[in-house]
Amino acid sequence: MSSMGETNMSRILVDGHGGDDAPHVVIEALSQVLSKKKRSVKFGICGQPEVLLPALREKGLEEVVDIIPAVDVIDMCDPPAIALRRKKQSSIHVGARALRDGEWDAMVSAGNTGALMAISKLILKTLPGIDRPAVSSMIPAAGGSTFFLDIGANVDCSSEHLVQFAVMGSCYLQAAEGVESPRVGLLNIGSEDIKGTDVVKVAAARLRESNLNFIGNVEGTDIFTDKVDVVVCDGFVGNVALKSMEGLAKLMLTQIKQELTSSVVAKAGALLAGSALRRVKNALHPSEHNGAPLLGLNGIVVKSHGSADAYAYACAIDVAIREVEAKLIERTIESMNQMAEMA
Repeated sequence: MSSMGETNMSRILVDGHGGDDAPHVVIEALSQVLSKKKRSVKFGICGQPEVLLPALREKGLEEVVDIIPAVDVIDMCDPPAIALRRKKQSSIHVGARALRDGEWDAMVSAGNTGALMAISKLILKTLPGIDRPAVSSMIPAAGGSTFFLDIGANVDCSSEHLVQFAVMGSCYLQAAEGVESPRVGLLNIGSEDIKGTDVVKVAAARLRESNLNFIGNVEGTDIFTDKVDVVVCDGFVGNVALKSMEGLAKLMLTQIKQELTSSVVAKAGALLAGSALRRVKNALHPSEHNGAPLLGLNGIVVKSHGSADAYAYACAIDVAIREVEAKLIERTIESMNQMAEMA
C-alpha cells in the first residue's frame, strides 16, 4: 500500500455521490480546501462523469480535480449486502479499488456507512492483527477533545476486539494529533474494577498488561473531561452515546439561541458576549468534528456525515490529509507488532 508519492504529495479521493447533497456539497468542499493552498495535495472525485463534470466546471475545478469514472450509485437506504454484491461499479467500489492499488492515498465518503464499511473491508482488508475495523470520532471535551471508538461498526465485540480498538485509537492520536502518550480508558458503568461485563473486565486485564497508557474504566461523564484521551467501547454503546451527545448539543444550542433572543435585555447581553458565544457554538457544532476515520483497514478511509455541509465535508478531507501525512497505517502496524510480541 502506497502512502505518498515520490513528490511527497498527498493524493485524496472523494466519493462524488455520497451524502444528502452530493455532488454539489462535495465539490464546494474541494473548492474550499483548494483555496487554502496550505498543503501539496492532489484531488480526485469518483463517480459518474456526466454528473460530476458540469458541477466541477461550475466551480472552475475541471482542470485541477481528476474524475475517476464509476457507473453505479449506492443509495443511503441500500442494505450493505445489496451494495456489496449488486453495485460493484459504484463510486465506493471503484474508489476502494483505486486505494487498494496504490493510485490514491485516502478516500473520503459521506455515503451509506454500512456499505462503505463492508466494501472497504472486502477490498482493502484489515491490517495484520486487526479482526474488525472500527468507526471513530472526536468528541469536544474540556481543554480539547476525546477520541471515541467504536461508534457503530461493531455491535457485538469480544475483549480482544476492544483491545485492538484501544491500540488503534492510541496510534491515531499519536500519529495524527501528536499526543505523545494518549490516556486510554474503557467505557463502563463505574470506575471500579469489579464493574461491567465479563468482556470489559477481560479487556481491562489485557490492557493493564499492554504498553498502552491505560488508565482503567471511565464513565460517560469522563468523556467530556481532561481525564482521558481515548475512550473505547463496543459499537452499540458507542453509537447510542454519540447520538445522545449530538442531540444534547443541538438542544443546548437551540435553547441558548431562544433565550438570547427572548427580550431586549437578552439581545443586548448576546451582543456584548458575541465572540464568546460564537466560540461556544463552534466548539459544540458537529461540523467542527466531522470526519470519522475507519480505523483498522489496510488503507485510509474517512466517513463524513451524510448531512454535512461544505465546511464540514472540508473538515473530513482535512482529517484524511493528516492521516496520510502522519503515515497512520505504518504506525498502526508497528504498534500491533509490538502488542503481538508482548502476548
